[in-house]
Amino acid sequence: MPRLREIPKDEVTAPIVQSMYKRLFGDRDPVAEPGTATGTPGDWWTVFANSPDVLEHATRGFGLYASPDRKVKAELRELGQTRAGWLVGSQFVFSQHCKSCRALGYSEEKIEALKAWQVSDIFNPLERALLAYTDALVLGFGRVDDAVFDAMRAGGMDDEAIMEFTYITMMYTMHAVISRALKLEYDNRDDPIVEIAAPADYKAENLGRQIGIAIDEK
Repeated sequence: MPRLREIPKDEVTAPIVQSMYKRLFGDRDPVAEPGTATGTPGDWWTVFANSPDVLEHATRGFGLYASPDRKVKAELRELGQTRAGWLVGSQFVFSQHCKSCRALGYSEEKIEALKAWQVSDIFNPLERALLAYTDALVLGFGRVDDAVFDAMRAGGMDDEAIMEFTYITMMYTMHAVISRALKLEYDNRDDPIVEIAAPADYKAENLGRQIGIAIDEK
């Protein structure tokens, strides 16, 4: 379950929370009867409801990236959002934005290739530049080589479009991190990295002996 308390419908007083609950869950209490139209549990909303101001700020962000006033095209924007979900390891963000890519006409092959775009020839030069930029933003914490900006501009991205792409990609990096930290939606799962138990007759001193033998054999 999520690491923070979910807010049931009968405790909601903030208009923004009431509005989003109604829009997403109808007359249901989303805590007692979870589930959204896309198949998620919906606990992103019920946990964010702990702070109505934060929820309202987040929903304004959703409206910003989806606005028809955006300079960056939706199919390019999704490269950053989906790749960010993959890099952070958020099953929720990656899964939801794979669906968005599909709705925008991406083939299954192209969606799958987002995981290892560097070895795929399915992306055009601008798409590769945006994916390289996303990797630099998320994995490099903003350490980006000038060549990446040159490639984005050569592909037709002006400063406004690059600014939008940067902000939206980092906004979804934040959402991916939050989802993992609070165990929301599809990120409500155990950490896959755990110790694998040694055989019952294992003794700690055996490890050093085995390493020594391996070195000697070399």
